[in-house]
Amino acid sequence: MWPKGYSIGDAEVSSKHAGFIVNKGNATAKDILDLIDYVKKVVYDKTQEKIELEVLVIGEK
Repeated sequence: MWPKGYSIGDAEVSSKHAGFIVNKGNATAKDILDLIDYVKKVVYDKTQEKIELEVLVIGEK
């Protein structure tokens, strides 16, 4: 399963473009970071390619 439309809490992978995460209203930073980790795992499992964020995450995890 590709991650389009997959969600954790109120964070969702865009159904139009899997490179974007949408806040459906009350997504926490943890929701977003967990979703990023999920997408990275799915992509790696399917392609053996590691993807990296284009943004810098600042703060505690």
